[in-house]
Amino acid sequence: MTDQVQPSPPDSVATAESHESHGSGGRGALRLGAVIAALGIVFGDIGTSPIYTIQTVFSPSDPHPVPVSVDNVFGVVSVVFWSVMIIVTVTYVLLATRIDNDGEGGIMALITLLRQFGGRSGTRTVVFLSGLGIFGAALFFGDSMITPAISVLSAVEGLKLVSPSMDEFVVPITAVIIVGLFLVQRRGTATVGRLFGPVMILWFVTIGGLGIGGIVHHPAILKAISPTYAIGFLAGHFEVAFFALAAIVLSVTGAEALYADMGHFGRQAISRGWLFLVFPACALSYFGQGALVLQDTANLSGPFFLLAPSWARLPLIVLATAATVIAAQAVITGAYSVAAQAAELGYLPRLRIAHTSASTMGQIYVPWINWLLLISVLTLVFAFRSSAALAFAFGMAVTGTITITTLMFFYVAHQRWKTPTWVLAGGAALLLSVDLLFVAANLTKLVHGAWLPLLIGLTTFTIMTTWQRGRSIVTAGRTEEEGPLGEFIEHMRDNDPPTTRVPGTAVFLNRGKQTAPLALRANVEHNHVRHEHVLIVSIETQPIPRVPPDERIVVDDLGYADDGISFVRARFGYMDIPDVLDALRQIPPDAVERPFDLDSASYFLSKIELRVGDAPTMARWRKRLFIATSYITADAAEHFSLPRDRTVIMGSHIEV
Repeated sequence: MTDQVQPSPPDSVATAESHESHGSGGRGALRLGAVIAALGIVFGDIGTSPIYTIQTVFSPSDPHPVPVSVDNVFGVVSVVFWSVMIIVTVTYVLLATRIDNDGEGGIMALITLLRQFGGRSGTRTVVFLSGLGIFGAALFFGDSMITPAISVLSAVEGLKLVSPSMDEFVVPITAVIIVGLFLVQRRGTATVGRLFGPVMILWFVTIGGLGIGGIVHHPAILKAISPTYAIGFLAGHFEVAFFALAAIVLSVTGAEALYADMGHFGRQAISRGWLFLVFPACALSYFGQGALVLQDTANLSGPFFLLAPSWARLPLIVLATAATVIAAQAVITGAYSVAAQAAELGYLPRLRIAHTSASTMGQIYVPWINWLLLISVLTLVFAFRSSAALAFAFGMAVTGTITITTLMFFYVAHQRWKTPTWVLAGGAALLLSVDLLFVAANLTKLVHGAWLPLLIGLTTFTIMTTWQRGRSIVTAGRTEEEGPLGEFIEHMRDNDPPTTRVPGTAVFLNRGKQTAPLALRANVEHNHVRHEHVLIVSIETQPIPRVPPDERIVVDDLGYADDGISFVRARFGYMDIPDVLDALRQIPPDAVERPFDLDSASYFLSKIELRVGDAPTMARWRKRLFIATSYITADAAEHFSLPRDRTVIMGSHIEV
C-alpha cells in the first residue's frame, strides 16, 4: 500500500454551468456528434426495456401474476408511461442533471457535494445521507452486473419465437456476446460510442415504428396516456397493481446510468436525446405492445417481437441483440465512472485507470472493474439462464439507487440553490412516494431473487466503508511514524556533523505538509545523506472533477530559503490524470530555491506493509478484509506517471 491520495476541501463549489466546457469536450453550440455518441452509450439500458417489461408484468411464472383483462392492460400501460415520465423525465432529466459537480453527475458526484456541505455544517443529516449514498453506489454495482445479463438474454431469447429448437443455444450465444463486449472495452468510450450511436438511432426508429403499427390496429390504447387510467389501476386494483410495480420498474432501468454518464457527453446531449428520440420511441413501443395484447392475449408470449411481421422478426432479433449489448455498455461505463470517483474520494483503493480520450477527460477504462464485471455477469447468465428469472432480482437494485438519488438530490438542491424548504417539500414528497412504492413492491420479491442485488450492495458497501475506515487508521499510524516535517527539517539543520548532501534532485511523494516522508526520513537516519535539492510533493485530490492548470501548483520553502528543500502541493480533480512530472514542470523557476532537473531526478515512494494488530480499531474480520482489499491497489509509480527506472520504493509496516 503506497502513498494514498488525500481529498481536500475545495476553495469553492463548482457551478452547474461550468459543465458544458468539459462534458462534451467543446464550448458553445452543442454538436450533433455528441448527441449521437450519447445515444450509443447512455440510453442502451433504458432504451431496451421495452423488450421485456410488458411481457414480465403479465408473466404466468411471476409469483403474483397480473390477470390479463382490458382494464389491467390499460392500467399497466398507463402506469408504465407515467412511471417513465415521473422517474426518468422529471427526476433525472429535468431535475437531477441540473445538479452536477463541475460537469460530473451520478450518485458519487452527489456524495462529493454532500461532503462539501458537511465540511461547512458537519450535520448528522449529511453523514447519514453520505452513508446512504455509498450504499446507493454499491447497489449500482449490482445493477452493473445484472443489466448486461438480463439485457442480452432477453434479446437472444427472441430466437425461440423464430425456432423453438434454438432454446438450448440461448445461454451459450449470450455468453459469447458478453465476452466480446468486455474485450472491446479497452478501446474506449469514444470508439464504442461512434460504433453504437447509429445502431441506437436505427433501434429507436424501428421500435417507434413498430409501436405505431400496433397502435393503428387498436388506437383506443392511446387513452392510457391519461393518468386517470394509472390512478384507477392503482386505486381500484391495488392488490394486483402493487405486485405489478415490481415488474413495471423494469421500464426505468438505466436512469442512474444516464445520470452517471453525464460527464462523458454533457447535460444537453443527454436531455435532447431523451426528449426528442428515446422517450417517444419507448412510449410508442409500450402502447403498441398494449394494443397487440388487447387484440390477442396469446401475444403475451413475446409482445415486443410479435409487433414485427414474421419476415422481420429475425432481423429484429439481430438488432435487439446489438441494442442490448449497448444497454450493457451504458452501465459498464457508469460503473467505471463510479469506481474511479470512489477511489479518488477514498472509498476504494487506488485503481489503474486508462484515459481513452485525449479530448474528453470523462472517458475512462478501469481494467480491474472490467474483469470483475465480466466474471460476475457470466456467473449470473449461467446461474439464472433466463431473463424472466433475473427480472425478479433486477428491480431491487434499480429502485434502491433511484430512491437514494432522489433523496440526496433534494437535500443538495436545497443547499446549493437555497430554495425554500416548503417549495421543495411538495416535489420531494411526490417523487419519493413513487420511489418508495416501487421499493416496497420489489421487497415482495425478496425470496425470488431480489436478495441478490441487496447481497451485492451490502458486500460492496462493507468493502467501501471498511476501506475508508482502514485508510483513516493507516493515516493516523503513518502520521505518528513519520513525525512532524518541521521538526525533521530542524533536526537536519542542527545535525553535527551536518547531513551529507549528494548532487542531484530527489522527489519524495508525501501525504501533506504536516509529516516527513518515510523514505526521506529513512535516507537521512540510516544512510546519513540527502540530495542537494529535495522536493516534497503532496498530491491532493480535490472533490471537484478538474483543477485548472494555473491553480495546480503551490510551492512553499518551509521557512528556509537556503536549505534546498521545497514543499510542492499539486492539486488535481478526481477526474484529472495525476501526472506528477507534468505538474512539476509547471513550477515557475523563481518559485524554488535553485534550478532542478526533473529528467535526471530520483523519485521516492514509501510502501506500507499492512499487518493485523491487536488494537481495537476494527473488528478482526474487517482488518483482514481491509488488508485483502489493499492488494488490488494500483502501482503508485504507474498511477502518478513516474519514470520506472528512476523510482525508488522504500518500505515500512503499520498495524491496523
